[in-house]
Amino acid sequence: MYVGNFAAVTPDKPAIIRPATGEQLTYRELDERSIRLAKYLRDAGLRPGAHVALIAGNDLRVLEVYWAAVRSGLYITAVNWHLTPAEAAYVVDDCGATALVVAADAASAVDVNPGAFPNVIHRLVFGGTLDGFDDYEEALERFDASPLADQPRGSDMLYSSGTTGRPKGIKPHLPEGQVQDTADPYTAVFAPMYGFDSDTVYLCPAPLYHAAPLRFCGTITSVGGTVVVMDRFDPEESLALIQRYRVTHSQWVPTMFVRMLKLPVEVRERYDVSSTKVAVHAAAPCPPEVKRAMIDWWGPVIHEYYASTEGSGATFIDSAQALAKPGSVGRDGVLGIVHICDELGVEVPTGQTGTVWWEREERPFEYHNAPEKTEEATHPAHRTWTTSGDIGYLDDDRFLYLTDRAAFTIISGGVNIYPQESENVLTMHPKVFDAAVIGVPNEEMGEEVKAVVQLADGFEPSPELERELLEYVRARVSHFKAPRTVDFTDDLPRTPTGKLVKHRLRARYLTAPADR
Repeated sequence: MYVGNFAAVTPDKPAIIRPATGEQLTYRELDERSIRLAKYLRDAGLRPGAHVALIAGNDLRVLEVYWAAVRSGLYITAVNWHLTPAEAAYVVDDCGATALVVAADAASAVDVNPGAFPNVIHRLVFGGTLDGFDDYEEALERFDASPLADQPRGSDMLYSSGTTGRPKGIKPHLPEGQVQDTADPYTAVFAPMYGFDSDTVYLCPAPLYHAAPLRFCGTITSVGGTVVVMDRFDPEESLALIQRYRVTHSQWVPTMFVRMLKLPVEVRERYDVSSTKVAVHAAAPCPPEVKRAMIDWWGPVIHEYYASTEGSGATFIDSAQALAKPGSVGRDGVLGIVHICDELGVEVPTGQTGTVWWEREERPFEYHNAPEKTEEATHPAHRTWTTSGDIGYLDDDRFLYLTDRAAFTIISGGVNIYPQESENVLTMHPKVFDAAVIGVPNEEMGEEVKAVVQLADGFEPSPELERELLEYVRARVSHFKAPRTVDFTDDLPRTPTGKLVKHRLRARYLTAPADR
C-alpha cells in the first residue's frame, strides 16, 4: 500500500489538508510531486541506502519529501527545526545526508555558511529563498511525473529527542521489496489495529519531525485516508477541527489531553467530537485520572500504545482495559515480548520493578555511528533484547506499568524514587497547569524530591499554595515519594510533543542549595 495506489483510484481525494493556510494536496498531486522529487534525488546520485535530511515545520511538502525517499529506497531524517544551527548541523552531518531540503520559514535552524553541512551536496529550499540553496519548485519542474520503474522501499531514520544528551540516530534495517508490494512495519501493525483505511480522517496536532506523527501520517497516506495537519497544537482549535472535518482518528500526548480537559466546560461542550472512532495517545505515561476523564468525555475510543523511536517493541491497551487496569500502558505480544530485569540483567519476579527489555527475533535497530550506544541498549546475555531505559513492572496478567525512565530516578537515602507518581497527582490539581518532579542535591540524603510547578491562569505563588500542593500529594502517595518542597515557574521545558526535558530543569539545581 502506498500513495500510487490511491492516485490511480481516487486521484482528486485530499491526501493532506493544512487548515491554517487552506492548502491541500490530492493523491494525484502527492504521487506526482513525490515522483518528480524522487527523480531529482536519483539524478543527484542518491541510491538505495543513501540519506536525505529535511528541516521544516508542518508543511504539506513534508509528506512529498517523505514519499520521495520512501519510494526510492532512501533513508529520510526529519530534523527538529527548533534546534540551534549547531544542533541541526550535527544531526544532518551525523546521518550522512547528501541532500537537504529546507523550509524557508525554518531557516533559523539552518547555518548556510560553507562547511556547515560537509556531506551535503544538493540543497533545496521551498517557501522562500536561502543563500546556497536551489529552488524546490524549479527542481521538481525539471522532471516529469511518469511512473518509476524501480521503487525499492525506503525508511525513516530519526533521532532520539536528546533529552539526556546528544540525540542518537536510530537506523532500522531497510525493508526488502518494492514500495507497492511491501508494507512498512507501522502500517502493517497499526492499520488493522486501529482501523485505518481509505475512510479515515486523521488529525495530526503534533510536529511532523517527530517519529509518531511522521509515521502515522505516512500510514494514513499508505491506506488512502486524509491527513488534517495542524501547524501547532491548540486545545480549542483541535476540537473545532474534529467537528469541521468529521475526524475519525487522531493521535495525542497526555499533556494535550490535560490542556483540553482544562478548557471551560462551556467551551468543551461547544464542539461535536462524536465522529471520533479512535483517539490514540503515546509518548509519555498518562495519569489514570486524565484517561478516565477523556473516556467519560469522548467515550471508549481512547487507545494507548507504549513504544519508542527505536521500534524495540510495543504494548497496547484500549479503554475497557485501561479502566480495569488503571495506570497500565498495555500488554505485550503484538510487537515483542517484555522482560523486566534488575541492574545485572537478571529477570525479576512479577510485580517487581526493573528495567524494561524487549525481546524480538532480531535486534530491530542500531544507533548510527554509535556502536557503544547500541551495545548499552542491548542485553548482555540476550542479544536480541533491547531497552530504551524505561523502568516498570508487569502484573500477573502481563500488563505493563511504567514508573519512570532510569535517567529520572531519584535516589534519596539509598532508596529509589520514581517521580512519575507525584507528577501524575500534581497534574490533576485544579490550580496546576503543568508540573515536574525531580531530584535535587541534599547533603544528608544525596537527593531530595522537589516539585516544580507552573500554575494555571488566575493563581499566584504563595507559601500557603505550596503547603496545599504538598498536602495534596502526600494524601495520595507515600510520604517518602512525595515532594518536600515546591518551586513555582513561568513555564517548564517541554518538547513540542509534550515530553519534559528534565535534564534542563535539573541543571538549574545541580549547583544550587536544595532549599532553593
